[in-house]
Amino acid sequence: MQMPEGFLWGGATAANQCEGAYNVDGRGLSSVDVVPFGPDRMKVARGEMKMLACDADHTYPAHEAIDMYHHYKEDIALMAGMGFKCYRLSIAWTRILPNGDDDTPNAAGVAFYRSLFEECRKYGIEPLVTICHFDTPIALIQKYGGWKDRRMVDAFLKYCRMLFENYGDLVHYWLTFNEINMLLHMPFMGAGLVFEEGENRTQVQYQAAHHELIASAKAVQLAHQMMPGAKVGCMLAAGQYYPYTCDPADVYKAMECDRDNYFFIDVQARGAYPVWAKKRMEQAGVVLQMEPDDEEVLRSGVVDFVSFSYYSSRCISADPEVLKNKARGNAVVKAVVNPYLKSSEWGWQIDPQGLRLTMNTLYDRYGKPLFIVENGLGAADTVEADGSIHDPYRIDYMRAHIQAMLEAVNLDGIPLLGYTCWGCIDLVSASTGEMKKRYGMIYVDKNNDGTGTLARSKKDSYYWYKKVIETNGADLT
Repeated sequence: MQMPEGFLWGGATAANQCEGAYNVDGRGLSSVDVVPFGPDRMKVARGEMKMLACDADHTYPAHEAIDMYHHYKEDIALMAGMGFKCYRLSIAWTRILPNGDDDTPNAAGVAFYRSLFEECRKYGIEPLVTICHFDTPIALIQKYGGWKDRRMVDAFLKYCRMLFENYGDLVHYWLTFNEINMLLHMPFMGAGLVFEEGENRTQVQYQAAHHELIASAKAVQLAHQMMPGAKVGCMLAAGQYYPYTCDPADVYKAMECDRDNYFFIDVQARGAYPVWAKKRMEQAGVVLQMEPDDEEVLRSGVVDFVSFSYYSSRCISADPEVLKNKARGNAVVKAVVNPYLKSSEWGWQIDPQGLRLTMNTLYDRYGKPLFIVENGLGAADTVEADGSIHDPYRIDYMRAHIQAMLEAVNLDGIPLLGYTCWGCIDLVSASTGEMKKRYGMIYVDKNNDGTGTLARSKKDSYYWYKKVIETNGADLT
């Protein structure tokens, strides 16, 4: 089996995890810049601990990250050496608009991304650009409280217009928000939300979600108006929930968890809130503040394709005792351990078949082309005395998931635009904020403590993935 002609093989990164240069050339401070490494990371990411500036008591590896800001030409050349057809990346909002809603863009930021996109085009690499990848400008959090406030929609659209004006000739594929459903799990990282004492957290989260959904729909409309032929997608953190047993209560619980995951995409791909979501908000006492034309905006701004990240499936039970005794959390989501699956050293369960199942579920649900924009294994790599890096565990993970992807396309008929594995080059982990948890096929000499030369080198997986792309997925050996 192989993929159809024109399939977009490649890799993916995020500006806040690889660029570094967080305060260079006029870039403003963003929410992701103040989420520290260490025990306070998730408290900040969840909006439970207010941190709107950096301090001397915490460390922030992403401030330098792998310094792609100064190494992007070398990095894109290495990606081209693997045969990339596509590179998914994000634009740092505050590199373009330092305060988030400036009337004039930052010239250095505009020039940087134009040069980066031109470099991609030089090698025949199609950029796939995420407009907002977990970065809410700090100035807008201070001004509006992040996405709590409707005025964020106008700020986002001003930012989008500047991107489309400057890069519409170079970028044909866009994503509005990265893993938009993470707003429910990491509200500060996902939407710049900090919860004040006595604030109705559920009301705030769903109102912020509505603002992001309106912003996404309007951005889709604007993109189609300004760049005829451009394709705009949504993006979710995907992964099917399995019932822990065949007890109907477990089956229903798994369905509810899946619905929570698909809530945002239901709106972005179908153009309306599903009935169950309306009922759930009603039962929770949530009353969305909506403008008269909001429903029409959502109907008119549906996405062209559905993109998603997939690292693992999840297992859930309705039994509190099972959750108490058999649940284990990675940094973001707590779920019951599936006894049929192995786990990575960071506790993420490995389930290639779950990718095929997730693809079928998404296409059955939305009937739109899919795009896998994140999939990979975080692991600690060892550099041998001769400089080589042997990572058979990463190759095994990718091989099994690409095989499942091939089966979904060739046997199930799922239309898939492309596959961009996560962290094609080592970068700072979003969940743990460290360098040690490496995803890349390109090694970067950078450590958790900030030491390292930043030198790039090729892992065994680099050569393996090159062969996969050369054969369009036919050779996975």
